[in-house]
Amino acid sequence: QVHLVESGGGSVQAGGSLRLSCAASGPIYSRDCMGWFRQTPGKEREGVAAISRRGATYYGTSVKGRFTISQDDGKSTTYLQMNSLKPEDTAMYFCAASTDACGAMWRWQSQYRNWGQGTQVTVSS
Repeated sequence: QVHLVESGGGSVQAGGSLRLSCAASGPIYSRDCMGWFRQTPGKEREGVAAISRRGATYYGTSVKGRFTISQDDGKSTTYLQMNSLKPEDTAMYFCAASTDACGAMWRWQSQYRNWGQGTQVTVSS
């Protein structure tokens, strides 16, 4: 069983930056793909970025070039560096762990078995 805890959310003005962290515990094989998702009320959860255990990265179209996903050397913490933030980035951000490789289905929620509780990001104009 994987336990995930997100942190780093907050309020920032447009153009600013935040770095989210996701601390993971549990066997590393259960974290073959780590993803970040976000959700606003009334909308579907959206895949933001993902990183494989080998370091391959994947990004959603709306964040590519602005957000960077990374992990520490021990693969126990996954980061999401968010730059040039926009009001439309406002959402609850969740990290998730999958036992499967990221691949083409990295943005499918069903790929991920374990989820964190979320951290709120608010970007004001």
